[in-house]
Amino acid sequence: MLVYDFVFITPITERELQILRVHFSARGQLFDSIHDQILKPADLEPALKRMWELSGRKIRLIEEQYDARQGAPVYTVAGKYTSRGWTEWTQGFQYGSAILQFDATGDQEMLELGRQRTVERMGPHLTHVGVHDHGFNNVSTYGNLLRLANEGRFPAGDWEKRFYELALKVSGAVQAERWTKTADGGYIYSFNGPHSLFADTMRSLRVLAVAHRLGHVLCGENDRRVSLLERLVEHALATSRYAVYYGKGRDQYDVRGRVAHESIFNVNDGNYRCPNSQQGYSPFSTWTRGLAWVMCGFAEQLEFIETLADKDLAPPEGRQAVEAFMLEAARATCDFYIEQTPADGVPYWDTGAPGLAKMAGYLDRPADPFNEYEPVDSSAAAIAAQGLLRLGHYLQSKGQAGDGRRCWSPD
Repeated sequence: MLVYDFVFITPITERELQILRVHFSARGQLFDSIHDQILKPADLEPALKRMWELSGRKIRLIEEQYDARQGAPVYTVAGKYTSRGWTEWTQGFQYGSAILQFDATGDQEMLELGRQRTVERMGPHLTHVGVHDHGFNNVSTYGNLLRLANEGRFPAGDWEKRFYELALKVSGAVQAERWTKTADGGYIYSFNGPHSLFADTMRSLRVLAVAHRLGHVLCGENDRRVSLLERLVEHALATSRYAVYYGKGRDQYDVRGRVAHESIFNVNDGNYRCPNSQQGYSPFSTWTRGLAWVMCGFAEQLEFIETLADKDLAPPEGRQAVEAFMLEAARATCDFYIEQTPADGVPYWDTGAPGLAKMAGYLDRPADPFNEYEPVDSSAAAIAAQGLLRLGHYLQSKGQAGDGRRCWSPD
């Protein structure tokens, strides 16, 4: 559970503070640092400035000191990044970080670093037929450069913009070709092979959305034209049906909002077989970063669907049906995150991690990254925060102000 996101614009008395302490204590939440929550929006400016300064230094250090021959940096050992050799799925984040640093601060050096490295090193990711990570790598780089160019944030001629557009079209089509048919639709399969649907791909799915909006299609045998939007919707539907649980008695592990990292299918007949987990503790618990990708992915796709004309969402799905299954999945997973996360919003790596049983009351206090039992996952927290913000805004735009606020300030 998360603490309230209160911002007090006017001073409050010690008596009012005491009442609030009692209020939060009754809900099992720690609020000893309540004085730290008496903020005005401008109070955050110094912290944000420090954050961007630190980010810029880290990006430069990685560029100067990391040996790119190792592959993309994935995680740290003793404070130094190292690689993890199954795929180069984080390389787009590495160079996309420089582009976003420019976006936030106007640092021209970061823009040039991001542009140069995108052209020099990201090309193989566009035609990589062995991964489900196109949305991570290529929207983070080519996508952000196209957005900034179209916003007029840096001078870019028509040919440069067309270059970014072509890259995104190619990436979306290559990703959509990695397809397994099921008895009731289909999905983009993971790097594990045609039998494997990963929860993560809900966020990578955005590359199909971008390519579709750029007017692209996938062309197959005999020039058959495959709609990238149709594949996006079918993959999202498969994820909602098989990766997300709704507390409706599917099995004895059916807790509303929990997510199976991997869903396994029989590729001979297209039938679903069982849950699995590539990176979580077990098929019957929830790896929190996979959960976060689903939260963010469904919320983002709800925003995308809003931009489409009704004719683009033809039956049998149709706008109402598509929005309904996406919203149900987004709500369920966001609720589960809120209920299964410590008081500061930073989760442990898996909700079923065995060491949590030795940490009594761990949901009622901030996560402890130095505990002796289980690691926390700050990446999951960052991804989930975006999902909660997106869903909250979406719900408020639909006139559901209370539900929207719960995404930001749950009790």
